[in-house]
Amino acid sequence: MNYILIQRILGIMLMLFGIALIIPIITSLIFNDGNINIFIISFILFFISGSILYFPNMNSKNDIKAKDGFLLVVLFWVVLSVYGSVPFMLDQQLSLSFADAFFESISGWTTTGATVIQDIDGLSLSILIYRQELQWLGGMGIVILALAVLPMLGVGGMQLYNAETTGPIKDKKISPRIAETAKNLWSVYLGLTVLCALSYFIAGMSAFDAISHSFSTIAIGGFSTHNDSIGYFQSSSIEFICIIFMFLSALNFTLHFIFLKSKDIKSYFMDAEARLYLFIIFIFISIMFLYLITSNTSETEFRHIIFQGVSFITTSGFTSTSYAGWPSFLLITLLTMSFVGACTGSTGGGMKVMRIMLLFKLMKKELMKILHPTAEIPIIVNENPLSENISHSVWNFFILYIISYLVISFLLLASGLDMTSAFSAVAACINNLGPALGAVSDNYSAINDFSKYMLSFAMLLGRLEIFTLLIVMTPYFWKY
Repeated sequence: MNYILIQRILGIMLMLFGIALIIPIITSLIFNDGNINIFIISFILFFISGSILYFPNMNSKNDIKAKDGFLLVVLFWVVLSVYGSVPFMLDQQLSLSFADAFFESISGWTTTGATVIQDIDGLSLSILIYRQELQWLGGMGIVILALAVLPMLGVGGMQLYNAETTGPIKDKKISPRIAETAKNLWSVYLGLTVLCALSYFIAGMSAFDAISHSFSTIAIGGFSTHNDSIGYFQSSSIEFICIIFMFLSALNFTLHFIFLKSKDIKSYFMDAEARLYLFIIFIFISIMFLYLITSNTSETEFRHIIFQGVSFITTSGFTSTSYAGWPSFLLITLLTMSFVGACTGSTGGGMKVMRIMLLFKLMKKELMKILHPTAEIPIIVNENPLSENISHSVWNFFILYIISYLVISFLLLASGLDMTSAFSAVAACINNLGPALGAVSDNYSAINDFSKYMLSFAMLLGRLEIFTLLIVMTPYFWKY
């Protein structure tokens, strides 16, 4: 293990995080909200810590090995979440404990959107923009950003890319050079953010709200600047814009890049995962419609069903209305949708549509093998045969995902949470969704610190897609 190189890169990341604090500092100056000292202190802390790690090891220019990559990715998310909690703890208005501040920070970084803050409307604008920025940075992954920077500093990044990239198929790059891939992805990410902010502004949001919500929409995070989330605006136009950009952000960003290069919208429909994703959304929303079709359902309620449906399946977590009083069938359907999640290579959470598709293909294969034991039945995805390694990986991921979900749920039950709150909270966190049911339907402030730490672990599990985190926790990783 190259600990010197790891310290060096962590130092770079902390200093980059410090630079990102310029946005809340400028916001505090413009609106004179009295919180500028919080972010100046945090800026100094991040830079000093980063400098201590970086400058003594600045001459280390070795490539990142596989084990280094896994450990670095885990450390990125944990260390940055710890440091990200500092502004929340320094804000006297919030007065958050470390457990609460860490929960809020890691919820932002992992784009989960779960919060312990009860009065979001009462927060200063600099803290609000900081919360949104955490999600925006975590959306594409600060690691991917680093990949565009690290090569200029003499550090290779292929192992980081493999450890961070979501989904079962990780060998597809849009450029032969990893740094170029990172830059292309971030260009698309930034472009969608700007387009989303402009759309919100034209639809009636203030400039501040438009920028803030574009950060969390493209990141599929779900943080809002208001207690009522998107429902605060009471605007069908804003809800429609949010639906469009939630859906776009839940697609593989490589598809957006291909579309921009080819200018051919068929590139989306040629992708099997994108086609299936559109079909799944249609099916789930149709089921909810059919359930309510015989009841006294207004046009407004149908609108909210569509919004909540897209929000939950993309794991965004935005809400347009209070859903706590909805029939149990609809609530369970919404939570089930979050397990499906977004597409691979997107900013969304969940198990990913690609894995769901592969699971059904693999189950079909096993059923056919019962009838034809000697037959060779390949798994075809986008006209390419699937390797056995990926097949095994998908099954292993599914098993570990379910086991992790159940174990953490039982631990929360043991800590005193009721069944509805425990199982829905873990589902909301491991799927990086945010909103849950029961005692945590509004926020997570009422649960104990143990539960908050376990849910924080669940968020990290979901964001790093199980393997990356669990492999670092095995004795085998440290022994060999």
